[in-house]
Amino acid sequence: MRKSDLINNISDKTGIPKVDVLVTLETMLKEIKENLSKGENIYIRGFGSFITKKRAAKIGRNIKKNIAVEIPEHFIPAFKPSKEFVNEVKQMRKEE
Repeated sequence: MRKSDLINNISDKTGIPKVDVLVTLETMLKEIKENLSKGENIYIRGFGSFITKKRAAKIGRNIKKNIAVEIPEHFIPAFKPSKEFVNEVKQMRKEE
Protein backbone atom coordinates (compact mmCIF):
# COMPACT_ATOMS: atom_id res chain seq x y z
CA MET A 1 0.00 0.00 0.00
CA ARG A 2 1.27 3.44 -0.89
CA LYS A 3 0.50 6.80 0.67
CA SER A 4 -1.99 7.59 -2.09
CA ASP A 5 -3.84 4.32 -1.42
CA LEU A 6 -3.96 5.13 2.29
CA ILE A 7 -5.36 8.59 1.55
CA ASN A 8 -7.99 7.15 -0.77
CA ASN A 9 -9.05 4.52 1.80
CA ILE A 10 -9.34 7.05 4.62
CA SER A 11 -11.29 9.43 2.41
CA ASP A 12 -13.67 6.69 1.29
CA LYS A 13 -14.29 5.41 4.84
CA THR A 14 -14.73 8.81 6.50
CA GLY A 15 -16.19 10.97 3.75
CA ILE A 16 -13.47 13.58 4.33
CA PRO A 17 -12.17 15.13 1.08
CA LYS A 18 -8.87 13.65 -0.14
CA VAL A 19 -7.16 17.04 0.01
CA ASP A 20 -7.97 17.37 3.72
CA VAL A 21 -6.79 13.82 4.43
CA LEU A 22 -3.55 14.53 2.55
CA VAL A 23 -2.89 17.73 4.53
CA THR A 24 -3.62 15.95 7.82
CA LEU A 25 -1.40 12.99 7.01
CA GLU A 26 1.47 15.19 5.80
CA THR A 27 1.20 17.33 8.95
CA MET A 28 1.22 14.23 11.17
CA LEU A 29 4.31 12.81 9.46
CA LYS A 30 6.06 16.19 9.66
CA GLU A 31 5.33 16.43 13.40
CA ILE A 32 6.66 12.91 13.98
CA LYS A 33 9.89 13.73 12.12
CA GLU A 34 10.38 17.06 13.90
CA ASN A 35 9.81 15.63 17.37
CA LEU A 36 12.09 12.64 16.77
CA SER A 37 14.83 14.94 15.48
CA LYS A 38 14.52 16.91 18.76
CA GLY A 39 14.95 13.66 20.71
CA GLU A 40 11.32 13.43 21.82
CA ASN A 41 9.57 10.07 21.58
CA ILE A 42 5.95 9.77 20.44
CA TYR A 43 3.59 7.33 22.15
CA ILE A 44 0.24 6.46 20.55
CA ARG A 45 -1.76 4.23 22.90
CA GLY A 46 -3.00 1.06 21.23
CA PHE A 47 -0.77 1.63 18.18
CA GLY A 48 2.87 1.96 19.16
CA SER A 49 5.82 4.23 19.81
CA PHE A 50 8.04 6.21 17.50
CA ILE A 51 11.42 6.33 19.21
CA THR A 52 15.07 7.05 18.51
CA LYS A 53 17.69 4.39 19.13
CA LYS A 54 21.30 5.19 19.92
CA ARG A 55 23.92 3.42 17.83
CA ALA A 56 27.36 3.27 19.42
CA ALA A 57 30.48 4.41 17.60
CA LYS A 58 32.21 1.59 15.76
CA ILE A 59 34.86 0.79 13.20
CA GLY A 60 33.55 -0.12 9.76
CA ARG A 61 35.40 -1.05 6.59
CA ASN A 62 35.40 0.54 3.16
CA ILE A 63 35.75 -2.62 1.09
CA LYS A 64 36.59 -0.79 -2.16
CA LYS A 65 39.65 0.91 -0.64
CA ASN A 66 40.25 -1.75 2.04
CA ILE A 67 40.59 0.80 4.84
CA ALA A 68 39.02 1.07 8.29
CA VAL A 69 36.49 3.87 8.72
CA GLU A 70 35.30 5.23 12.05
CA ILE A 71 31.52 5.47 12.23
CA PRO A 72 30.55 7.98 14.93
CA GLU A 73 27.80 7.48 17.49
CA HIS A 74 24.41 8.35 15.99
CA PHE A 75 20.66 7.99 16.47
CA ILE A 76 18.20 6.25 14.17
CA PRO A 77 14.39 6.39 14.14
CA ALA A 78 12.48 3.23 15.05
CA PHE A 79 8.90 2.09 15.56
CA LYS A 80 7.85 -0.25 18.34
CA PRO A 81 4.30 -1.59 17.96
CA SER A 82 2.07 -1.91 21.03
CA LYS A 83 1.11 -5.34 22.35
CA GLU A 84 -2.48 -4.72 21.24
CA PHE A 85 -1.33 -3.94 17.71
CA VAL A 86 0.90 -7.03 17.53
CA ASN A 87 -1.88 -9.29 18.82
CA GLU A 88 -4.38 -7.82 16.37
CA VAL A 89 -2.08 -8.49 13.41
CA LYS A 90 -1.38 -12.03 14.62
CA GLN A 91 -5.10 -12.69 14.94
CA MET A 92 -5.83 -11.36 11.44
CA ARG A 93 -3.06 -13.47 9.92
CA LYS A 94 -4.49 -16.62 11.56
CA GLU A 95 -7.90 -15.98 10.01
CA GLU A 96 -6.52 -15.86 6.44
